[in-house]
Amino acid sequence: MGSVLHRTRTGLEELLAQGCDGLRGRRAGLLVHPASVDGSLRPTAELLHDHPRVDLRVLFGPQHGINGETQDNMIEWEGFRDPVTGLPIHSLYGQQRKPTEAMLADIDVLVVDLQDVGARYYTFIWTMLLCLEACAESGRQMVVLDRPNPLGGLAREGALPEPGYESFVGLAPLPMRHGLTMGELARMWNDQRGLGVDLEVVAMQGWERSMVFDATGLPWVLPSPNMPTLETAWVYPGGCLLEGTNLSEGRGTTRPFEILGAPFIDPHALVSRMAAFGLPGFTLRPLSFQPTFHKFAGRVCGGVQVHVTDRGTFGPVATFLALLMAIRELYPEDFAWREPPYEYEVEKLPIDILAGGPWLRRAVDGADPLAEVIARWTPELTSFDEEAARYRIYG
Repeated sequence: MGSVLHRTRTGLEELLAQGCDGLRGRRAGLLVHPASVDGSLRPTAELLHDHPRVDLRVLFGPQHGINGETQDNMIEWEGFRDPVTGLPIHSLYGQQRKPTEAMLADIDVLVVDLQDVGARYYTFIWTMLLCLEACAESGRQMVVLDRPNPLGGLAREGALPEPGYESFVGLAPLPMRHGLTMGELARMWNDQRGLGVDLEVVAMQGWERSMVFDATGLPWVLPSPNMPTLETAWVYPGGCLLEGTNLSEGRGTTRPFEILGAPFIDPHALVSRMAAFGLPGFTLRPLSFQPTFHKFAGRVCGGVQVHVTDRGTFGPVATFLALLMAIRELYPEDFAWREPPYEYEVEKLPIDILAGGPWLRRAVDGADPLAEVIARWTPELTSFDEEAARYRIYG
C-alpha cells in the first residue's frame, strides 16, 4: 500500500522525520493504544521498535487494553508480552493506573502517543497525567507525540469539576469539552502542578485550532471500542453523561453515544419535547433499537439518534443536558440516576463525578431552565480559556 497523503503530520511522524534524534542513547518506554499509528496506519510501537536509533524496552497501555480488546467500562486487563515486538506490556488500567518504579526501572524516558477525543471523561488524558506524576517522582523524562483534538481547538463547553469531585473521569480542572491537545494538556499540568518534569512535546505540523479531525487528512482509527467514528466523538462530550443514568447510551449498537433510549421512551414524544428547547446544529431521528449487550440487552428500546448537522453551532453538552431534562420530565417514574460504583468511585453517584459535582443532577431534578444552567458555567469557561492560552502550542 502507498502512503496516505495528508495535510497534518502528527508528533509521531515529526519524530520519525527528525530521525528520532531525541531518543538516541535513551532507554525508552512507550504508552500507546489502537489509534497510535502513522498516516499509513503503521503502529507506533512497531515503528519505534524497528528504528535503529530507538532502544525501546517496554510498552504501556491505558483503559480498554493496548489493543482495544476490552469492550466495556471498568473492565481491567493484565499485562502480557507483545507477540510482535517481544516487549513486555504493562497495564495502566488494572491493579495500577499509575506506573510503578518497577515498571519504569528499565527506562530513561517515557514516550506517550495517545489519540484523545477532546472530552474530560475520556480517561486517556488522566493516564497521561498519572504518568507525568510518575516521571516527576522518579526523575524521568516524558516525551509526548502530539495529535489533533478531533473536535478542533476553539470551542469549550460545560462546567469544571468542583473540589472534592476529582475522579478518573476528571482528576484536574477541565471543561467537559476542553479544546486542547494532549501536548498542551501535558504542558499545562506540568506547570500548574509544579511537577518539574523534563517534558518534550513533539508538535504537529500543519494543524491549526480551527481544524477538526477530517480536515487533517489523517485516517480515523477507533481509539476505544465504543468510539468507532468521528461522529461518535462529536456527540461524546454530552453523550457520556448517559453513563450516569439508567438510559442506554447505545452500547451494544453500531452507533454508541449517537443512539440513546430505554424501553419506556416514546421516540416521537421525546423529539416533540426536544423541539421546544430550540437548540441548533442537530436533528433528532426517532428510532427503536435492541442492544446486543450492556443496558437493556435483548430488549427493544425507544429513543433517538442525534445527527449533527452543523458542527459550528452544535453544543454536545447542552444538547444531552436538554435530553436528560426532557426524559426526566416525560418519564419521572421510570428515569433514574445510576448507582455507584463507577470508574473507581464507590460512594458518589456516577452522574456527579461525570458532571464534576451535583449541579447537573440538581438542575435536571429541579427542572431548571436550560439557559440558566448554561449561563452558570460561562464565567468559569472564560477563566479557563485565559489560563489555558498560556500553554497553547498552535495558533
